[in-house]
Amino acid sequence: MQGVLLTEHGGPEVLAAAEIPEPETTGKVLVELRTAGINRRDALIREGIGPGYRPRLPVILGSDGAGIRRDTGEEVIVLPSLRWGDSQRCASDSFAVLGGGPDGGTYAELVALPEENLYPKPKHLAWAEAGALSLSGLTAYRALFTVGDLRAGQTVVILGAGSGVSLIALQLAVKVGARVAVTSSSQDKLNLAQELGAVAGVDYTQPDWELHLRDEIGEADLVLDSVGSTLQESVMLLRPGGAVLSMGGTGAGGIVDGFDIRTLYLKHKRILGTAMGSPTDFAGFLDMVADGDIDPVIDSVYPLDEVAEAHSQLDANQRFGKIVLSTA
Repeated sequence: MQGVLLTEHGGPEVLAAAEIPEPETTGKVLVELRTAGINRRDALIREGIGPGYRPRLPVILGSDGAGIRRDTGEEVIVLPSLRWGDSQRCASDSFAVLGGGPDGGTYAELVALPEENLYPKPKHLAWAEAGALSLSGLTAYRALFTVGDLRAGQTVVILGAGSGVSLIALQLAVKVGARVAVTSSSQDKLNLAQELGAVAGVDYTQPDWELHLRDEIGEADLVLDSVGSTLQESVMLLRPGGAVLSMGGTGAGGIVDGFDIRTLYLKHKRILGTAMGSPTDFAGFLDMVADGDIDPVIDSVYPLDEVAEAHSQLDANQRFGKIVLSTA
């Protein structure tokens, strides 16, 4: 089969499609993939950034995917959480994310997975949308609802409009009746986010952007922060008792300098860490998607043999929505 096997860390040029062995299927279901979404996590593993993103090589990248079960012919999407465990509070010690270890990922024509990791493809979604759905949607749903307990009428700030997680989170929050504001360095992205339902947006490259946003929308109940280095600004945006949903560290490697802890505890504010999600979270997310009014925003689709070009676009950070590989 054709697949992308990462054999060394580096830039996009280390990725190429080639003939690789078919996956081992003992105790698993074989899926003929049609599409595979690309995530920031894939680039971190490709580069080998930090101990959490340096699996033993070689490895097949890719956590998102949609395709057809070879045994039944059903159209399915992939749940990328492996071995989550029984607790809804956190994952088990054996938890893993598909595409970052010995479990072969979705940058391939075939993937073998436990049956419990396969869910019916939402009928209204095209293959590109279905292949981009899982990781971003699961992460956003757990952050907003399982961890953040988001309710109608609350105000949410989402940092970094343009990523797959932020755009799904925006749609989910709007769907339940929340007020949503976003940040971006691109006015075009701010405009597009407002078309999806955001009530306000600010350019985070401007001085005191958090103060300007707070003046415009008031204090926030939740701030979805995938940047990390913006923790102080996120806390400043919160009302007393509000929470930062910390789910990434794309800025300055996630290192926070000069944080004033008094801005947190004196107003009973909270910082809640969240990542990925459980099968229960995924089922809840799919229930929200089922009626057809939430769709992943697709920036572009590349054939599998143009995986290096797709990762170059990811690295350039000029996208609005998900970049997808087509394996068909």
